[in-house]
Amino acid sequence: MSSILGNDFFFIPLFGITVFILAYLTSDRILEFFHKKSLGNRKIIIDLMDRMFFDVDKKKITTIMLLSSFGLGVIVFLIVWPNIWIGLLFGGVVTVLGWSAPKWVMESMWERRCTLLTNQLVDGLTIMGNSVKAGQSLNQAMERVVENMKGPLAQEMSLVLNKIRLGMSTEESLNEFAERIPRQDVQMLVTSVNILKETGGNLAETFATIVTTVRERQKVEKKIQALTAQGTMQAIIITLVPFVILGVFLLVDPNYVMPLFTRPLGWVALALMLALQTIGLVVMKKIVTIKV
Repeated sequence: MSSILGNDFFFIPLFGITVFILAYLTSDRILEFFHKKSLGNRKIIIDLMDRMFFDVDKKKITTIMLLSSFGLGVIVFLIVWPNIWIGLLFGGVVTVLGWSAPKWVMESMWERRCTLLTNQLVDGLTIMGNSVKAGQSLNQAMERVVENMKGPLAQEMSLVLNKIRLGMSTEESLNEFAERIPRQDVQMLVTSVNILKETGGNLAETFATIVTTVRERQKVEKKIQALTAQGTMQAIIITLVPFVILGVFLLVDPNYVMPLFTRPLGWVALALMLALQTIGLVVMKKIVTIKV
């Protein structure tokens, strides 16, 4: 067996056949994985940009994603040349991260937008409640919000009114609003308005109740953020410490840490370190993330 494995004439074809069989058996999963990580991310980004009322150019988005992934991966590979294996390792990591980074950025922007809209609900519902008390209809109350406010709430209310003008019912347009903004406060507003339109009731009092509920929820969320701020900072610091120490050693005594980049055992140690750091960061983030 050792003589067969030591002979390239037998080993290379055996290795190629093994890789071919494994690739053939798992081809569907591999293709599905790459489709999800490539075109799937692109679709999510386009959908989020459309929800945030950005002008969407699919070709530009594709170009940006290719440059931020394969472009940066090639640059990293050329930087560490002629270390091919290290270049493939770090280039592959940068490519995967670069392809996922735009999605993370857009999701972060979307979460901030939803949070800002929820914060604006207090002022928006106050305006709508005062309008209803003055004898105006629900649509006129939403128009007052569009006229007197800026930001995501005014944009969403304007979209709701435009759909109503185009013939869509108020209930359907509000339901679409709740689908676009998956927050409990928005769901509560839409459900309350739709129920009152069917059964009758005092919209002004309902808006006042929702305002009180949203304010109390925001107080609890801010208190939780203050209590978990220390844990969040600790998670960030603990995650960055190994990379900072590695950078310091590279500047002070490169020969001391070069085996990590030049030997197979060092590559395994780096891969293990990255995996453990990622797992630790995800676990700590879940611990300090408390949903209200």
